[in-house]
Amino acid sequence: MSSAELIDRLSSKETRASFADGEVEIVYRITSHTSTSKPTGLPIVFLHGLASNMTRWSEFVAHTSLAASHRLIRLDLRGHGESMTRRGFTLSQWTRDLATLLQHENAPRAIVIGHSLGAQTALHFATTHPEKLAGLVLIDPIFREAVLPAKRSFVRNGPLYALAAKIIRGLNAVGLHRGALPRLDLHALDLKAREALASDNPEAMARFVAQYSSARADLKHIPHANYLQDMVEMFRALPSLASIECPTLALRSTVAGYQDDAVVERRLREIAQVDIEPIDCHHWPLTERPAEVRTAIERWIGANFEANPPARIAAQ
Repeated sequence: MSSAELIDRLSSKETRASFADGEVEIVYRITSHTSTSKPTGLPIVFLHGLASNMTRWSEFVAHTSLAASHRLIRLDLRGHGESMTRRGFTLSQWTRDLATLLQHENAPRAIVIGHSLGAQTALHFATTHPEKLAGLVLIDPIFREAVLPAKRSFVRNGPLYALAAKIIRGLNAVGLHRGALPRLDLHALDLKAREALASDNPEAMARFVAQYSSARADLKHIPHANYLQDMVEMFRALPSLASIECPTLALRSTVAGYQDDAVVERRLREIAQVDIEPIDCHHWPLTERPAEVRTAIERWIGANFEANPPARIAAQ
């Protein structure tokens, strides 16, 4: 079953929306419960990871109870999915796009949920637009200073990735590029991955990790320059997080094995109101433990924003 079919069957109501920024159309989709003419809770914005798109969240929004009281907004970051462009972009531009989206939706504030690169974007948004953020959920955020020696080349090679992306964009500008790329349906890919994981076969697990960490597979669906720029932004240094005052939930994979856990814990503890919960999986909790992730987020949002919303909002 495709992501579109899943949403049609399980979700209540979905609409496609967009806004233009120059020649780029930024696309997002809004899901809410049909029995709720106007959800009363804060909007929740979902940000996908590296070389990904909004279908990363298709299964989540189709099954979650949050659609009964919140608008669930899945965004294709500039340069991804339906927001495709071969022009350059940065972490700062993604956060400006997010601020513009909230303005278009007449939403003074929102809860923002990000996975991996999406978590980086959410953290950057939290430090640059704190007045627009009511709550923050981070799924496997990455801190460049925490990256273990075996993976440090990704950090060191940042300037080379940026230069290569610039050269490729120059070639794109004169018409040298691949044609239209097939869009990646991550929900469909997740279903295939779970079939392999269900076999309880170590070889199946190895194939799963190889597929989900394969640059070659990612590049079938995203321009080379965009992928390289994602790598640059993924490992960009983040400022102090002490300025983040909103409630924050961090979900951390326990067997990812590419960051120093103590350093990640120290960085996350810079946030005054942070809850950190482990998820027993690799770097793809939405694929490996979807129900566990969904339950943790629903429980946390219910405790922080639905029990007594006026008091919580007024206090922030």
